Amino acid sequence: MKILAIDTSAVTATVCVADENKTLGEISYTTALTHSQTIMPMIDELLKGLNLTIKDIDAFACSNGPGSFTGLRIGIGTIKGLAFGADKEVVGVSTLEALSYNVPFSDYIISPIMDARRNQVYNAFYRFEDGKMKCIKEPRAISIEDLALEITEKTVFVGDGVLPYKEKLTELLGDKALFAPANLCLQRASSVAMAAFDKETVHPRELTAIYLRKSQAERELEEKTKKGLIL
Repeated sequence: MKILAIDTSAVTATVCVADENKTLGEISYTTALTHSQTIMPMIDELLKGLNLTIKDIDAFACSNGPGSFTGLRIGIGTIKGLAFGADKEVVGVSTLEALSYNVPFSDYIISPIMDARRNQVYNAFYRFEDGKMKCIKEPRAISIEDLALEITEKTVFVGDGVLPYKEKLTELLGDKALFAPANLCLQRASSVAMAAFDKETVHPRELTAIYLRKSQAERELEEKTKKGLIL
């Protein structure tokens, strides 16, 4: 079974094709270009490089949140369009779960952190047991200070929240804070695919985003409404 997987939940755009035994190919870009500009050309480039077509893909997968509101919509829309066109099914994978697959076989708790702005991160806790990633704390938005209060043992942090919060986590947690190396820290489509192989496929219309938090526009509208600026 071949899965084409993408992740557009953050600044990195990444796409891969994998089967149950190996990653056949993967392309990742971290640039200033928007994912709407890059993701389809990346998919086309990868398929051509592998001498495959969309018809050769058995299922499609993407990270479906949390993450950038715009990025998630682009990724989900892309996967739905490809799946509808090929008459295939899809898999939605938590962005945080996919990040945890960047560091499998860890002896420690794995704590993905994605920068959620407003001094918060998107976070969950995972533990790798019996060859599978198990969620032990459900995804949520949380401040770094509150997150640190929950850490009682050595924990591996992975995700785009590591760079802005590494110094603060080290200050709060000392040697209990471990960090994935730079080559494993950001989103990888191959990790989305790895997680997807353990999940049931669904019809494309069932694929939805998991935002965890209201968009900035929604929050600003609520604040203006509370202040009486909007009737």
